[in-house]
Amino acid sequence: MEIEKRGVAELTQDPRNARSHDGKNIEAIKRSLQEFGQQKPIVIDASGEVVAGNGTLAAAVDLGWENIAVVETDLVGSSATAYAIADNRTAELASWDDEALSETVASLQGVENLLKAIGFSDSELESLLNGIEPPKEFKEIEADNLNLGHKCPQCGFEFSDE
Repeated sequence: MEIEKRGVAELTQDPRNARSHDGKNIEAIKRSLQEFGQQKPIVIDASGEVVAGNGTLAAAVDLGWENIAVVETDLVGSSATAYAIADNRTAELASWDDEALSETVASLQGVENLLKAIGFSDSELESLLNGIEPPKEFKEIEADNLNLGHKCPQCGFEFSDE
């Protein structure tokens, strides 16, 4: 695999990309690129069309980058399409170890720019840093006898302390 720099103007987004990148996502990618630089290349085909890394290219364009690191794949047609889906889906299938994540995020406290660059919202960071945990003991509630007296300020769930 040979990594090279290409002009962002030479590259095109995949018009069939099944993964959407809303403003929140692009902003998170931009913050990461600004703080850490580009740590992995985007994958392109021989024509310069992005196979994997459409969001990274969009963020780089927004940041005014002229060049970006790429790797050109030999995959074509259905194989390139399947790889693009697999690249997104395999990351999506992973899950967080909440305790380890909380501890790791806590270790970044005091370095504000790093906390802003990891992709979590302020409220998500607050929850992680405050170590919000589920109750240790759950009480079964019968729906017919549900007496609601409290409301969760985050999710709106109503519950009773009985």
